[in-house]
Amino acid sequence: MRILFVAAEVAPIAKVGGMGDVVGALPKVLRRMGHDVRIFMPYYGFVPDKIDVPEEPIWSGNAMFESFSIYEAVLPGSDVPLYLLNHPTFNNRNIYGGEDEDWRFTFFANGAAEFAWNYWKPEIIHCHDWHTGMIPVWMKQSPDISTVFTIHNLAYQGPWRWRLDQMTWCPWYMQGHNTMAAALQFSDRVTVVSPTYANQIRTPEYGETLEGLLSFISGKTEGILNGIDTESYNPETDKYISHNFTADTLDLRRKNKIAVQEEVGLQVSTNTFLMSMVTRLVDQKGIDLLIQVIDRFLSYTDSQFILLGTGDRYYETQMWQLASRYRGRMSCQLLYNEALSRRLYAGSDAFLMPSRFEPCGISQMLSMRYGCVPIVRRTGGLVDTVSHHDPMNQAGTGYCFDRYEPLDFYTSMVRAYEGFHYKDYWRALQQRGMRQNFSWDKSAVEYIRVYRDLLGLPPEESPSSQSDEVVATGVG
Repeated sequence: MRILFVAAEVAPIAKVGGMGDVVGALPKVLRRMGHDVRIFMPYYGFVPDKIDVPEEPIWSGNAMFESFSIYEAVLPGSDVPLYLLNHPTFNNRNIYGGEDEDWRFTFFANGAAEFAWNYWKPEIIHCHDWHTGMIPVWMKQSPDISTVFTIHNLAYQGPWRWRLDQMTWCPWYMQGHNTMAAALQFSDRVTVVSPTYANQIRTPEYGETLEGLLSFISGKTEGILNGIDTESYNPETDKYISHNFTADTLDLRRKNKIAVQEEVGLQVSTNTFLMSMVTRLVDQKGIDLLIQVIDRFLSYTDSQFILLGTGDRYYETQMWQLASRYRGRMSCQLLYNEALSRRLYAGSDAFLMPSRFEPCGISQMLSMRYGCVPIVRRTGGLVDTVSHHDPMNQAGTGYCFDRYEPLDFYTSMVRAYEGFHYKDYWRALQQRGMRQNFSWDKSAVEYIRVYRDLLGLPPEESPSSQSDEVVATGVG
């Protein structure tokens, strides 16, 4: 099958959230399975800093009364062709933001459509979030090109219809009050990044005013859980952490804890309960809950806490002030640092993820991969990936709470703090998390099923046990 992924983010080149991880990992797995998968993304100003890009474009086109050119590169660590749309509007070094964001990504989607019509014609265009939402609308003109639209975060829905009419071509048959709504109606299939979130978005609490439409199109919608790149994120081989380890050599992990404590200026102690959080500082991620409980928790325990991330200025200020009150026990790193995030996964005892809503979430899977026990709210993909710890039956992979309330979050933190002091049980909990199968192989099989169904192809024979044997490859 010929499949073109179109997205605003592609890890490790351009990444802000989970979408970048998906588009950077899934095509590699699909290509290894024998499919002709390629990626189309903007040529941001920082791209030449990350990868080698040829000096000459392979094709030029026009969209929305503007000329653009396409450069071809290769996704790092793979043989996946990477097409870069070059236009001055993407020359800055920011992926999102700015007054022209609506125009930029509508133009990007238009350029992708022109590319598919005139240069490389795929059988399926796999679109990601509102930035590519107009592609399914336009592809109704081409019945030989099918579209799959993946919702990564329903909260961001793109420009309104009246704005689209000002910027680009809206066909007479187009329906939908904004870009996301149009994409949902005109795509041939809609996928959501976890089964639980796929059900939640059909309710007023999570539907972001689109719950009625999502219920109406439920017949072509399904949730497919995201995976992680288990080759890149492997504690046995990760070059960014101080000491490599496996599920069977967890004693070596203590050295990572000491190293990260030294790196961020905390008191060095392997017996201290160390929590971390790698996140965007926004309402979705439960920062308001954290602010309400972390002060009291640090006051009544000898725990330590490290925060890594950027976001709303108010939350940044609040966390910075809290850190100043607990010098040596709390560190606030207001920056994006991929290498440091890996060291936090490898060195922390617990990972906090009290999300208000979470389409899928990658961090909780990465934390378990590195033996860091997650403390999560049961919502969205967190329900599908983290099961509550049951010490009596030696089951579960983390600590979970249901209600979005400070007391519930605080209670889970206390339970984890107490569990940490029962070393044998804690070690078994870490090992269960590390041995979970979060590879992309299982999810890729589900996407292939969707693609084949779209093209009218019979289902593939039952895949070999290969996908089931990738259980945390190299982690013991």
